[in-house]
Amino acid sequence: MSFAPAVLCALALLGAAAAHAQATHEQAGAGLGRGASATGTAPAVRGGPPVATATPVPIQSRPSPDVVPGRVLRFPEDEGAHPDFRTEWWYITGWLTTEDGKPLGFQVTFFRVRPDVEERNPSAFTPRHLVIAHAAVSDPERGRLYATERIARDALGLAGASVGRTQAWIRDWRLESRGNAYYTRIQAEDFGYELTLERTQPPMLNGEAGYSRKGPDPRSASYYYSVPQLRVSGTVRRGERTVRVTGTAWLDQEWSTAYLDDAAQGWDWMGINLVDGSALMAFRIRTAEGREHWAAATLRAPDGTQRTFGPGEVEFVPGRAWRSPRTNIVWPVEWSVQVGERRFTVRPMMDDQEKDARVSTGIVYWEGAVTLGEGAASAGRGYLELTGYGEQLRLP
Repeated sequence: MSFAPAVLCALALLGAAAAHAQATHEQAGAGLGRGASATGTAPAVRGGPPVATATPVPIQSRPSPDVVPGRVLRFPEDEGAHPDFRTEWWYITGWLTTEDGKPLGFQVTFFRVRPDVEERNPSAFTPRHLVIAHAAVSDPERGRLYATERIARDALGLAGASVGRTQAWIRDWRLESRGNAYYTRIQAEDFGYELTLERTQPPMLNGEAGYSRKGPDPRSASYYYSVPQLRVSGTVRRGERTVRVTGTAWLDQEWSTAYLDDAAQGWDWMGINLVDGSALMAFRIRTAEGREHWAAATLRAPDGTQRTFGPGEVEFVPGRAWRSPRTNIVWPVEWSVQVGERRFTVRPMMDDQEKDARVSTGIVYWEGAVTLGEGAASAGRGYLELTGYGEQLRLP
């Protein structure tokens, strides 16, 4: 996700508005768009269950560390924020079914960004971290993508992400762990949801035990794990109507200091819950000419056995494309993806799942619910993310 232009703009605005505790942006409707807390405690949701406090994030003023192989990921500690690192995100996507049998897709992402500021400044308004949130619901029956975004500084407890456990929030929006489940609540003007996502499988470490390279240079990497096959229940509101939903979802968490090198234009990524209980994550990093710069995948079987794949073992071949009437960007929305000996077809729930998140992250990207086929059989459902098809993706 491209933070650099938006972060600079946001920092200027936040500095100019130092008398205010928070700067937020929210935009909802079709065509909009993957911590650290000064206090460590998210404010309680009115009418909701009590929220436990979490370990506060220490103020840092040293360079961000590199991502290197050999680090052992520990759970649940590594499910919280890693404030020394430059960027981090918690990302959940999934398929829902309404009580009357209609399919929906949903996405919620909280980003934490450590900007270049003097962190020793004692002011409570110093933006030591920025928190960004994206949320969306794909509704194929109405042919509409509901989407919204916010950006805020981590200050005065109004926004943040806590160390030691999953807990990220901007005002009343939140994503947090509660026992063996995650809980998320998003309320925008014309849509919202409140969902509980129960774990059914342990974390899946991507790459080399969680060290996930993104290019030929080993410094272009992230620490990366997924939690697939989450069992979802809750409610979704569209307009004035709220319905109960159930479904299956996928969580990613990544943190990094140098995610992409200069040759990377963008990425194509998918996270799929397979019908037999397996889980598949696959991505490729593209050059500006559309060639593969790097590729990787993780496939975990229902019994927990896992296989990872690298460049030369993963192939993304674009198929049918869709041109956005708003941005004029051409998005390849159907794919043939080879992972090892297996070949899959990827098709969208609906074509228009483009998100314009230039206010908060500086980019337009395509993030949408997809089905996965293998031969003539339905193999699974999940999400596809496409970046860098308009401008080059740049991370801080």
